[in-house]
Amino acid sequence: MAQRTYYELLEIAPVASPDEVKRAFRSQIARYHPDKVQHLGKEFQAMAADRAAELTEAYRILSDEARRAEYDRALAEGGAVPAPAAASPTPAATTEAPRPVAPPTSEEPQPPPRSSQFREERATRDEFVRKATMGRLRIALEEVGGYEEAQARGFDIALVPKSKLFSRAKSPRLLGRFVPIVDRAAVADAWGQAAKWSGGDEVCVLLMGTSLASAGELATEIGDQRRKHGKAGGAKLVLIPIDARDWEARMPLDAPDVAKTLLARLKSGA
Repeated sequence: MAQRTYYELLEIAPVASPDEVKRAFRSQIARYHPDKVQHLGKEFQAMAADRAAELTEAYRILSDEARRAEYDRALAEGGAVPAPAAASPTPAATTEAPRPVAPPTSEEPQPPPRSSQFREERATRDEFVRKATMGRLRIALEEVGGYEEAQARGFDIALVPKSKLFSRAKSPRLLGRFVPIVDRAAVADAWGQAAKWSGGDEVCVLLMGTSLASAGELATEIGDQRRKHGKAGGAKLVLIPIDARDWEARMPLDAPDVAKTLLARLKSGA
């Protein structure tokens, strides 16, 4: 069966405008929101996570003019094109001779420990939520504008400000990371990694999760990290804990304007 193109995934025509691409992605990704699949089994949640990843990758390519042009050329030439993320295929049957079956025992087979099953289901759910969260964040970042993608080890999203002629003001670098629980350990790890990436510029870290430690605990750890690291390479570092379920943020007083604008847009759903 032929691989579906990114246009087919988003259910749009190859001549769709950038606005049509964006609207289609929003409509499609909403079907796989965690709130809509959390009551389903882990198999269905895994399928939803795969589809969310496919849609996010399709949007990443088709929403960028250069990437889209390259993708269209590959389609027109009938060559290999980037394939959306997909679940691993079911192994095909083989003609290998069956292995001897061990003789039955009097002991009943034991089901896997509930703790192990819980961890697997939690990991599947967390991965789906991470992909959905990053997809929505990516759209909001593109709408705010003024940034281009970069790479930062340990983070889901890394952005640096685009160069501005005749402008003295410089926007901060942005980092995004999803963790299951935003607690002291998550803050410490994200802060340490971000400090290494600062390059002497101001950095704002968006630390997102579906569970947050108490405000007091987070404030204490952020204060400890400020004292421990000081200014990373002479640069200011701001970390914002965010509840990915509703985009409520523990916004520090020194949060940059771009972060406030971004989170206000995410919270309003605009």
